[in-house]
Order: sequence, then structure tokens, then C-alpha cells
Amino acid sequence: MENLEDVALHLQRFSWPDYALFSFMLFLCILIGLYFGFIKPHTADAESEYLVGNRSMHFFPISLSLIASFISGITLLGLPSEVYLHGIQYVYVSIGVVLMGIIMATFYLPVFYGLEITSSYEGGLKAVVWTDVVQTFSMFLALILVAVKGTIDLKEGGIGHVIDSALNTSRLELPNIDINPLVRHTLWSQVLGGVFYWVQTNAVSQNMIQRYLSLPSLRAGRKSVWLFVSGVVILMMLCSYNGLLMYATYKNCDPLSTNLAKAKDQMLPLFVMQTLGELPGLSGLFIAGVFSAALSSLSTCLNSLSAVVLEDFIKPFTDKPLTDRIINWVMRSTVVIVGISSASMVYIVEKAGTVLQLTMSLEAITNGPLFGVFTLGIFLPWINSASALTGGISGVIFMSWLSFNAQYAIASGQMEFPPKDLAADQCPYSFIPSNSTIKVSDEYIFPLYKISYMWYTLVGAIFTMLVSLLCSIFIFGFNDPSTISSELLTPFLRKTFSKENEIKNERPIKAVKDTEF
Repeated sequence: MENLEDVALHLQRFSWPDYALFSFMLFLCILIGLYFGFIKPHTADAESEYLVGNRSMHFFPISLSLIASFISGITLLGLPSEVYLHGIQYVYVSIGVVLMGIIMATFYLPVFYGLEITSSYEGGLKAVVWTDVVQTFSMFLALILVAVKGTIDLKEGGIGHVIDSALNTSRLELPNIDINPLVRHTLWSQVLGGVFYWVQTNAVSQNMIQRYLSLPSLRAGRKSVWLFVSGVVILMMLCSYNGLLMYATYKNCDPLSTNLAKAKDQMLPLFVMQTLGELPGLSGLFIAGVFSAALSSLSTCLNSLSAVVLEDFIKPFTDKPLTDRIINWVMRSTVVIVGISSASMVYIVEKAGTVLQLTMSLEAITNGPLFGVFTLGIFLPWINSASALTGGISGVIFMSWLSFNAQYAIASGQMEFPPKDLAADQCPYSFIPSNSTIKVSDEYIFPLYKISYMWYTLVGAIFTMLVSLLCSIFIFGFNDPSTISSELLTPFLRKTFSKENEIKNERPIKAVKDTEF
């Protein structure tokens, strides 16, 4: 019988076809960037072309770019591990994704299309979009290959065995309808908490809004929303199936128990090497898919950040209009500097352990308050900027306190989330059993720290809006809604709070800056 070290060494193989496929994907993405950045002739309006593609993009590539921006390497690695350990409760968040599409298309997109702005707070976008198209296809292909090959390799009945194994251990189960907000995953936290998380990610995130605004019309934007929602749901289903497939494969020999996998997020790469490793090139294709997910999210952030830096940190402080040469230099320099800084952070992230819950928890520190501020501006025009700013800052402070303390409780072992049944009694290799056991801490944990991380964005938004409302009532007073440009409000409120004497030919961006919140 082989020992654990021999098995681990055998799995650490990468053939030249793997390196070739992986390198080809990276080289193709570089070529796309070079073509749109330095070879393709540019229009006179360099800023518009770089940031929003001259608002002439087609909805199909934009939808794929949205999917690539939305699905990160964290999702591709973290979601299968989540399903492997805890079952499919997390997957019910896909209902929230569908509801997000309805809310986004109905209430938020019309406002941004009416304003025709570049920064949602008031990059080459075409290169990023077409790179995302390549990377999205790579992600789908990698997940499908893992699912098909892994199912074929099962010796006990294919898909039927996957389902039976999941049912027998309650990994495949109906949603938990417990209304307790302290339970990690319930139907309510996944749907209600999830819909606010995803609406924030789409409706007030510069990464996503910049893509929607590159489309020529609101109708094209709505088409893009629904194609995007469909793609995300399909990807989540593929990731979830791969998680169940992993359990069907390892149900009698859990790699985490034997220490073949050192961390939870190594489960899918281990599974890939065992199922695809014998076929030259396929392991490289999977790694290319994971890199695609990571790079697509990173390229989206870099391009969007260049828009924010230009529109919100440089233009307001310049007396003269910037030349195209300076604009191009600023945007490209921002991408290079932030890109290098982001790459250097990998040494910190690798120490973070499981990253799916950690990422969503820390994102909520700014996402919740930001969503609250934008919602105030679009739905509650009588809240003034001073109140909204106070609420936003208070929300960031509150969510920082909540998120960091909750993560500390998890990291220190005060809070545990035990997995469903795992076994390692029929392993085909020898290993030294671990003596570690799950310790139940007797320390008192403040109840708010126990709240499900899926509620964080909603909690941050509500806290921000509540503080803003109280500030308007007791300190700063209210705006007169009749003085607010109707373009700043969601469509169903425009007739109620429309400005009676709208100034003709006023640039919408001026309205945004005068009534920023």
C-alpha cells in the first residue's frame, strides 16, 4: 500500500501540454490587451473609448464580461469546497441572483443610463471585455471537463451515485427555513441577504456599472442583465455539482482528514489532478480556468479604478481640461501601479485559509454602507448630503467592528462551523491519523458576532440609512425634493418628486455633483 507522501508526490505533476495550454491562454489575453491598447486606431474621444468603449458595445460580450467580473477564482475554488463540507444550502443564493436581476433592471439601470456618467460615484474597456470573453469560455470549459471526467471515473453509477451519496449525508437537502439570523445558511439569509449583496455588487459597483454603460441603450442593458444572471446561475450549479461529485469520490477517504489536502480550498485542485492529471493538457486547462476567473475580476477592478481615479480624484482638482495624452497616461499608470500592488498582496491572502466566507464578510465593510448611500440618493431624495455622508462613515465604522470581531472569533476557534459527515476509514494509502478534534469554546461570544455573514451587506445598508435619517431629523434637516433633478431618482418616483422648473440643456453630471447623495 502506498503511503501519503507517495500519493502527494505522484499528484504533483504538470506535463508540457499543461504548461502549453496555460501559457497560450495568458498569451492570448496579453495579445488582446496589446491590440486594443496600442495597435487598434483610436477615436478622437480617447477617454470615452478607454472607459466605456464609446458606448457602442454589444450586449453579448458585455454579458460574458459581467460573468467573468462577478465569478472570481474564490468562487471557483471556494464554492465546491463549501458544498463538499456543508451541503448545498449556500446554493439557494441563486434565487437571490435572479431577484437581483429584476431589481437591477427595474430600479437602478434607468438612473445610470439617464445620467450617462462614467464613474458611478460621480478603463481600455474594450480590451478588458474581449479578454473577459476568452476567460469566461475558459471557466465554463474547465468546470464542464471536471464534471464530465469526474462522473465518468465513478465506479458506482455516475450521476445517480453522486445524488445518492449527497442525499444519504444531507448534502442535497431542502432549504433551511429557520428564521434565526445567527444560523450560518438559511433560505432567508441566502435569498434576502443574498439579493442585497448581489444588488450592491451590480447596482453601485463601478466594476459592473462601467460595463452596463458601455451599451448603447437601456434595452441592451436589460438584455445583458438577464444573460448575465443566467450565466452566473449555470456557473454556480456547475460548481455545486463538482462539490457533490468530490464527496461521492472521497466519501470513504476524506483528503482533509488524511492531510492530503492541507486546506479546504485545495480540495478542487486535488480532485482535478486526480481526475484530469492522466490526460495531458487538461490540468493546464483547469488552471487556466482558475487564472481566468482571477484575472478577469482583477482586470475589471483595475480598469474601473482608473475611471474612479480620473473622474473623482483628478478632474475635480484641475483648472484646465486634461489633454488626451494626460488622460491616457493617468489611466494606464493607475492600472500598472495598482496591478503591481495587488499582485504583491498574494503573500497575505495565502495565510487567510478558506476565503469564500472571509471575502464576503470583509467586502461588506464598504459594500453595505455604499449600497445604503446610493439607495438613499435614488429612493429618498429628501436626505441631504451631510446626513448621507455621516451615515456612510458610521456604517463603515460599525461594519468594520462587526466583521473584524467575527473573523477574529472564527480564526481563534471561538466559533466553529462543523462539516457534515466525513470519513477516512477506507483509504487506498496509509497515513498517520490526526489527533485534532473540534473544540467547543466556553467563552462568551457577543451575539451580534454570530450573525450570518450573508446578512452583512443588508445590515450595513440599514445601519447607514438609519443613521442618515436620524441625522436629517435631528441635526442637518431635509432637502426640498422639488429641487432635485428627476434624473437622479428611480423611474417610479420621478413623477412624484420631479423638479418643476427643470433647467434645459443642463449636463446631467452637474446634477450628480450638486446633489451627490
